Amino acid sequence: MKEILKYFPDLTEDQKEKFNQLQDLYKDWNLKINVVSRKDIDEIYLRHVLHSLGIAKIQQFKPGSTVMDVGTGGGFPGIPLAILFPETQFHLVDSIGKKIKVVNEVKDGLGLENVKSSNCRVEEIDEQYDFIVSRAVAQMETFVRWVRGKVKKKSEHELKNGILYLKGGDLTEELALYKTAKIYNLSSYFEEDFFETKKVVHLPMKYKG
Repeated sequence: MKEILKYFPDLTEDQKEKFNQLQDLYKDWNLKINVVSRKDIDEIYLRHVLHSLGIAKIQQFKPGSTVMDVGTGGGFPGIPLAILFPETQFHLVDSIGKKIKVVNEVKDGLGLENVKSSNCRVEEIDEQYDFIVSRAVAQMETFVRWVRGKVKKKSEHELKNGILYLKGGDLTEELALYKTAKIYNLSSYFEEDFFETKKVVHLPMKYKG
């Protein structure tokens, strides 16, 4: 929890309480349905929560905006972002039922009213969002194909509507097709070694090759 307060010192008491509850909720549910590795559960604030919140260092979501988290797994990055932005609506999607079960239990345990979830493939979703977030669930070309047509045309934020993707390593080859993609190194925002190779990729809605 101290990692969160270090980089997000202006949290409300309600937000602090919700972030504080995360570890126990995930530990409890992870014993029943393994969605986070055993090693990672002990470092959940660094490896999952703070990593998810890296997106917030790149773009602060406005009240009333909508965000879809594709391949959310146990709720990352969607759940931490939903705590940080209580007036933004989040839609967490995963094709694996047991993962969405954990999402729903954590969401209910925290009383998050700005989160909805769907157990389906993202191609089945027929809505549009300001941003689509995810944590390295596929190569960018595949991901772009999955979410095509699901981004609102009108941008209300500093960054243009599109994809905010948590990725790691050398992305030169993977992003060669996408001239408008911008890479943000999370090591510029977080000093822990874990973030040395971690990045957020912003890909605006018009995917020009």
